[in-house]
Amino acid sequence: MSAEEPNPAATPTPCVDTQGDGRWMSLHNRFVSDSKDKEPDVLFVGDSLVQLMHQFAIWRKLFSPLHTLNFGVGGDATQHVLWRLSNGELDNISPKVLLRGTNNHGHTAEQILGGILAIIQVIKNKLPHAHTLVLGLLPRGKMPNPLRERNANVNKLIQEAVSSLPHASFLDHCTHQFKILNGE
Repeated sequence: MSAEEPNPAATPTPCVDTQGDGRWMSLHNRFVSDSKDKEPDVLFVGDSLVQLMHQFAIWRKLFSPLHTLNFGVGGDATQHVLWRLSNGELDNISPKVLLRGTNNHGHTAEQILGGILAIIQVIKNKLPHAHTLVLGLLPRGKMPNPLRERNANVNKLIQEAVSSLPHASFLDHCTHQFKILNGE
């Protein structure tokens, strides 16, 4: 990618309706409506991993009491999250913390980093008092493989880039989980 070419992972883009059922736009419209009716302290934004969290007991136990909204959409990549956040999902709420996760297939680690930094900037612009917690990308497949290596590289790049931002933090939940399991 040359300097004059736009980063596809950092360009707000609505998701293509490949299913033909309008599901993605319907979810977006529901999130915009939820943002008008509710006052969350915590907002989760991202892909299917975020979307499915509310189905588990841990969500009801830990996150529901925090006045939490879940704006996860299966299959969303950074460019889709950027489009959603730029088109109404953050307009009527002021959560204290936003947690985000997303996936990108076919993009380089640097492009994904650019998309994540663009999401952090949109959040900062729309919600200047919120803190963004960027969750590390999960490993993919068995070791070793190119996707696992790329996600590890993305996590390293994010950690470095976010370390200087006072309004954002990085949590590599894989490393954190490993430490918990090993009693560290």
